[in-house]
Amino acid sequence: MRFLKPSLIWPLLTGLVLGLLLLQLFPQLTGQGSSDPQAGTQAEVKAGEPLLVARQQGPVSYAAAVRQAAPSVVNIYTTKIIEHQTHPLLDDPFFRRFFGQQARPRQERMQSSLGSGVIVNSEGYLLTNHHVVRDADEIRVALRDGREAFAKIIGSDAESDLAVLKIELDNLPAIGLASSDTLEVGDVVLAIGNPFGVGQTVTQGIVSALGRNSLGINIYEDFIQTDAAINPGNSGGALINPYGQLLGINTAIFSRSGGSQGIGFAIPSNLAREIMLDLINHGYVVRGWLGVDLQDLTPGLSDSLQLGNEQGVIVAGILRNGPAHQAGVQPADLLQRINGEPLDSTRQALNRIAELEPGSEVSLQLLREGESLRVRAVIEQRPPQNPGR
Repeated sequence: MRFLKPSLIWPLLTGLVLGLLLLQLFPQLTGQGSSDPQAGTQAEVKAGEPLLVARQQGPVSYAAAVRQAAPSVVNIYTTKIIEHQTHPLLDDPFFRRFFGQQARPRQERMQSSLGSGVIVNSEGYLLTNHHVVRDADEIRVALRDGREAFAKIIGSDAESDLAVLKIELDNLPAIGLASSDTLEVGDVVLAIGNPFGVGQTVTQGIVSALGRNSLGINIYEDFIQTDAAINPGNSGGALINPYGQLLGINTAIFSRSGGSQGIGFAIPSNLAREIMLDLINHGYVVRGWLGVDLQDLTPGLSDSLQLGNEQGVIVAGILRNGPAHQAGVQPADLLQRINGEPLDSTRQALNRIAELEPGSEVSLQLLREGESLRVRAVIEQRPPQNPGR
């Protein structure tokens, strides 16, 4: 066995000790550790592990939903006969005095409009908007399969802008109804209708908001807001979910140009179903009624009545011997709660009252001259505003 000479051992030991000392003082020499950013070398950055996010897998195509729902969506064409004078002077009493009624010849012209509708029953019942068929002398319904039929109005409700039509055809494709109560903001929806008369069209978007009211569109409002494109001619068409089920009846748009700007409104399917059943069974919508005129509480009105920060709606008028009058409600009362639920607008109060069953008892919380009081009233049925049509 061969051994190193003593003269070589000391230089090796010295070099080894110096090397260990240098590595301890300058760890970056091994490619590890951190360095001073001011020294011109880049420090090593360690990123955290990516988070695994749970997500629902949506369909890459909505063709199946459209195939299921589209046959139930129809085009509606209405015709109205309008009479007009041949010359405005013929309405003047002076001319009529000399020439009699024969001097007032009238001419008729036909005015046509279009919209959409949804078959909700295989027996031929359709839902559409009141404004689509209002004052129509003739209503023609065109199905996607090419068939056409004349429709009659079963009932129409101007206050919610819904109407029920009926056609006499066999093998009608009725759409399935989904509960609009399950909707959430962000859900995907599709709008199907006949915009501008170009033919059946499908647009896609999401639910932008729920429970929209105080828009001044109808007396009773509880809209689904969507950014799915809705245009003139879409009125009365279907708002559906990705499974081809009806969620709402497309009704109105907010637009400065007359076309879609991403703010459309639909009547929820649950509300539309209740109104449809009332129109079929009664010819009008059954709503609760208190016999009061209400007014929103504005800052100026609040100051004049010295109400401070109180919330509610002002009782502007009361029908004599109506439910509210019999319960002791007085003009200028501040109606703050209905059955314990706070109020902040007239439309909200009207909707709450309308939902109450005629014959049921309701608790009203009032503020009168600074004193809080609670009265009970018996709800009556709201008198029909537009029976039949």
